[in-house]
Amino acid sequence: MRQLDLKPRLLDLYIIKKFISTFFVALILIIGIVIIFDISEKIDDFVSKEAPLKATIFDYYLNFIPYFMNMFSALFVFITVIFFTSKMAANSEIIAILSCGVSFHRMMVPYIVSATLIAIFSLCLNLFIIPNSNKELVQFENKYLKSNTANSNRNIHYQISPGEFVYVESFSSWNNTAYRFTLEKIEDNQLVSKLSAETAVWDTTFSGWRLKKYFIRDYTNSLEDRIRSGAQLDTVINLTVTDFYMKKNTIESLNYKELNQLIETQKMRGDANIKDALIEKHKRFAMPFSAFILTIMGVALSSKKRRGGIGWNIGIGIALSFSYILFQRFSEMFVYTGVMSPGWALWTPNFLYAVIAGVLYKIAPK
Repeated sequence: MRQLDLKPRLLDLYIIKKFISTFFVALILIIGIVIIFDISEKIDDFVSKEAPLKATIFDYYLNFIPYFMNMFSALFVFITVIFFTSKMAANSEIIAILSCGVSFHRMMVPYIVSATLIAIFSLCLNLFIIPNSNKELVQFENKYLKSNTANSNRNIHYQISPGEFVYVESFSSWNNTAYRFTLEKIEDNQLVSKLSAETAVWDTTFSGWRLKKYFIRDYTNSLEDRIRSGAQLDTVINLTVTDFYMKKNTIESLNYKELNQLIETQKMRGDANIKDALIEKHKRFAMPFSAFILTIMGVALSSKKRRGGIGWNIGIGIALSFSYILFQRFSEMFVYTGVMSPGWALWTPNFLYAVIAGVLYKIAPK
């Protein structure tokens, strides 16, 4: 078998330069268009909530850009490859490259290098930049864009530590109050104590809960049970007010270490919202991997010169890339319906389209 020559060539630099420059120019253009449409949609909210111009630019739109860059990166990797490779094929550049003794596999090397750079860029956005940006973005949205109407979570069950279980009938974010609060302690499969309160109000002064009209019953092995009650009791437990606000947009603002800690806590508590955290964790690695798949598919589809120009290649490319991205989004539904685990659901589109990319790559040189 002939060994692949990986010695750097001027051709490599030419393809990498075209790939990266076209990718970022296209990405900047679409981000600009998205920002214009977003401004036109939210201008009334900015004015009515008196959002400062400095905060709008630096706290909102500056943190808005990394998220949308990563969202559109997969689509524009494919469109970029289709666009400039089809143009090279139309100008007979690829024919000239292959006729000079460069194999199709060797021509793919700079494409893979470029895809690696974009994948690393996307991974860095996912793990380091976007979580920090989302923290400021969520704060701005909560202050200037979202209404302050109260919302309530109902019938909440948490295991806050081994043998300790909390039940809340409803929680109001308007006054940070849990209604019909119950804390049960179980040892050796037996209930040893039960604390009930009409309300539990979060108090920031000691980072704990202030229970109103509480009732405590300690269960003993004998027939005598101890009962205590009172008007007010302050307590600190492994449950904070932020646990009731943990939604999808706040999960996206956690860095990788914080996300893993949240998953461990939710596993211990038996929290149903763990699906959102697991989806976010796998998505951060699955999305960058798409750069390799879409690059290979793009080159395989657009490396041949076709009659009628590059329009047909771009049309096929957009259709395939949209189906891939749609499948990535749709796969999350398999998690919520319990059909697949988060890992399998988020990586299945990559596995499936990797096979399609492999088939297209195999027949492309022919």
